[in-house]
Amino acid sequence: MRTIDWVTDPDRPGREGRIELIDQTALPGELRVLRIAAVTDLVAAIRSLAVRGAPALGVAGAFGVALAARQFADDPAGLAAAVHEIETARPTAVNLARGTRRAAELLSSGPDAVLREAYAVRDEEIASSEAMALRGADLISELCGPRPRLLTHCNTGGLCTVTVGTALGVIGELHRRGALAGVIASETRPLLQGARLTAWELTQWGVDFRVAVDSAGPFLMARGEVQAVILGADRICANGDVINKIGTYAHALGAHRAGLPFVVVAPESTVDLDTLDGAAVEIEDRGAAEVTALSSPVNPAASVNPAASVGPAAAVNPAFDVTPHDLVTAIVTERRVIRLDRGEKP
Repeated sequence: MRTIDWVTDPDRPGREGRIELIDQTALPGELRVLRIAAVTDLVAAIRSLAVRGAPALGVAGAFGVALAARQFADDPAGLAAAVHEIETARPTAVNLARGTRRAAELLSSGPDAVLREAYAVRDEEIASSEAMALRGADLISELCGPRPRLLTHCNTGGLCTVTVGTALGVIGELHRRGALAGVIASETRPLLQGARLTAWELTQWGVDFRVAVDSAGPFLMARGEVQAVILGADRICANGDVINKIGTYAHALGAHRAGLPFVVVAPESTVDLDTLDGAAVEIEDRGAAEVTALSSPVNPAASVNPAASVGPAAAVNPAFDVTPHDLVTAIVTERRVIRLDRGEKP
């Protein structure tokens, strides 16, 4: 099943197309599909993290423009506002804006041309995931030898792309080759995307894994329980700085201290040569509620009251952090391996 796709009812062609996506806030308790026929609903899904992951957001942006082209076919001002709302729904991952802009360039050619371009964005992401899985698996085997145990952070599987995934796609390929000892998945605060989503995907694949709290990662590396760190990115800057889910920087520091490879897997669409370094990137802050609540509504299996709170505490809640390029061993895309440890740049 694809994380996100465009569906047209054969009995109601043309303007009746819609976006269907897996609601990632319902996992692992329920596999729920959202059927989205209005731009406002898509923007809400993006902001609530029902759809997330840089490549998936790029596809969502492109399909969102196709939706807007039909919804606002006779309203140019409404169409322009809808496209802007999609593009800016989340600021940090570059793919959302790129997918939106790419499809929007075809608006003057009509809704069908926009939809064809959105399909092209989707198909390119699928192909890039498949290529990254192969290239990344070869690199991990080269760096780590036979059957390493890997630590990964956040969720980088099919849920963050369309089908295969980025870093988790590499893990899946190593598993298929019989070249993986196991995985440690950090739970990923504050929304537990590792404990909920990565754990769910690894279970589907039959991969041996354990979940660890985020702060345990560097200690587990120091103790020799993993041989490399592999994760994704929401933006890669021109100098090689990596913007990814909060907690990535700490894992990079731990890997550096332990002398372990730190490998980033992301499509070329995530490489942003127009942004010089991580200091220039707007880092999304998601507000205090996700930190101060004792349980999150995205975790339906929680045993405590989701409305409970630690009290009137102030909180800072950056969704992403910046990992300096000198802590990154390599970046794997669908086209190349960039060895930052050898002085190469994106």
